[in-house]
Amino acid sequence: MPKFKTFLLLFLLIQLFLPINNAFADTGPKPTMEFTFKQELSGETASITSGILYECEQPNCSDAAPLQQLGPQGFSCDGLSCSARAYGFSQYHKLEIQFSDGKTRQSNVFKTAGFDSKYTVTIQSDDLLVETHFSLVPSFSIGSIEIIACLCGLASVALIVGLIVFFVRRSRRK
Repeated sequence: MPKFKTFLLLFLLIQLFLPINNAFADTGPKPTMEFTFKQELSGETASITSGILYECEQPNCSDAAPLQQLGPQGFSCDGLSCSARAYGFSQYHKLEIQFSDGKTRQSNVFKTAGFDSKYTVTIQSDDLLVETHFSLVPSFSIGSIEIIACLCGLASVALIVGLIVFFVRRSRRK
């Protein structure tokens, strides 16, 4: 009977730490790209009205295909910034952005800079110049922080269960 009580107590304690939310199939972190635009044009600032991120396997982007909207994967713009999230990016990319001045400008071909890539896009009179930001400081995405929090929670549960087992065995020896 004491073993059953110990098992029941451990089972109930473990239930306290289990998440109540439904589990989703695709919860892991995904590669991202952040584009910040700066203008070299004189006059009124042109804002972004729409944009397309092309994915390419060839260095000259001759095989360009738009990044598809699939679940969390996609490309979006607002004002003077754009962002992309994907299950995995191709090695080469090209931007095509339509601005409030009525012009559609294309960028140079650029490479994926890393898991969470950051770029500065210079708006020129007829085209866009994409430059990569390199940082020695790692950037943590929300997904990375969630994984670290889950691992800390799991370690805490393991510590609590270990302490309960230790004290139950110790009390039996007395």
